[in-house]
Amino acid sequence: MTSHTNNIAELIDRGRISYQQILIVLLCLIFNMVDGFDITAMAVTVHQIGEDMQLGADKLGLVFSFSLAGMMLGAMFLASLSDVIGRRTMIILSLLLVGSTVLMTAWANSLIMLIALRFVSGLGAGAMLASVATLAAEYSPERFRALSVTAVTAGYPLGAMMTGLVASSVMPDFGWQGMFIAGGSITIGLALLAFLLIPESLQFLSKKQPKGALNKVNATLTRLSRETLSALPAIDERGSIVEADRQNILEKMFSLLTPELRRSTLILWMSFFLCISTLYFLMSWVPKLFINLGYAPEVGNMAFSVFNFGGVLGIITLGYLASRWMLSSLITIFTVISAVLMWVFAAAASFDAGQLILMILIFVIGFSLQGGYTGMYAVAAKIYPIEIRSTGVGWAIGLGRFGAVIGPGIAGYMIAGGLSITTNFLTFAIPMLIGGILAFQLRVR
Repeated sequence: MTSHTNNIAELIDRGRISYQQILIVLLCLIFNMVDGFDITAMAVTVHQIGEDMQLGADKLGLVFSFSLAGMMLGAMFLASLSDVIGRRTMIILSLLLVGSTVLMTAWANSLIMLIALRFVSGLGAGAMLASVATLAAEYSPERFRALSVTAVTAGYPLGAMMTGLVASSVMPDFGWQGMFIAGGSITIGLALLAFLLIPESLQFLSKKQPKGALNKVNATLTRLSRETLSALPAIDERGSIVEADRQNILEKMFSLLTPELRRSTLILWMSFFLCISTLYFLMSWVPKLFINLGYAPEVGNMAFSVFNFGGVLGIITLGYLASRWMLSSLITIFTVISAVLMWVFAAAASFDAGQLILMILIFVIGFSLQGGYTGMYAVAAKIYPIEIRSTGVGWAIGLGRFGAVIGPGIAGYMIAGGLSITTNFLTFAIPMLIGGILAFQLRVR
């Protein structure tokens, strides 16, 4: 049946969500999950790599920081290409870039080589995060959009959780190199899966209207069990949409700071920056911090998995609650709770509360911190129009990741300087608290 409307968003919002839409969101989650595994593999191998290459915590902190700098630049610049070449193409290229450089990391034999490969892996990961979140948003009905975006971004901590579990099985037999060989090989395989199964964004095709766009749109609508279109939306040569479509990448970036978007953009950037500095302090150093408390490396890996398992549950919980309550309010509640619990963890560690208590606390911190932080991806996807959505999401992630660059690096010097676990947790709880309070100002449902 041919629809009388040519509004893609309206067709997506109509009726029940289809199996094909669920598959797209699920595949985006899997791509993000492998991305999370690849990037956080360094966290569970850092102790062994440091011993093999005779690198101290300050030098290893630089490796983390350059990896996250790559993610920052990838989200800011490579992800913006998604608004030009398409979400599908960007996802495939990102998977190939991450997979190949992670695989080569297994043969790194110097600090410079390690930094260079992790930086390039980060470039691909940053582009991936923004692209899959955007694609999931554009294939989801409005009422499920926040849930879909948060579910996809849950893939990153889910992959990170698998990192700790896989490390305990792989590293005893294959060393730290085995982690990178496994992660890189699987990621390259998933690039082929993306090529075969991921369609281009319908809204992107509708706005750009490349050759054969109507046939591609209708083929995808048929797979979604939606009515097909008789024609694509007419392009008004005088319209602002066309003007936005014709902008180059730099112009799209500046459009994020137009008067109607400036306030939301600046608040979003600051919230991302503050919250992610705390998140990546924990994502990078939890195993090492537990080892410094006197526990075995296996306990450190378990704590890392528990932290990220809590994150997965927290992200899904926030996504579910966002369909009923205001998203920005939920983000504030989750992040404030996580900051308070980090102070509780600091006190428990200083009084030697025991492994079980610390594991419970790190689980709940992961639940609240990652749940609250990831909700901001959904906020970014809702704030920006289709023409600059990937650019908006990418720049929020990218500028926020400047905090991810700074956080682990500062923590590395703090740890190398002999500062206690208590001091680290007390310090990094503060930006999480402030970032969550700022997010409340966005007032996004």
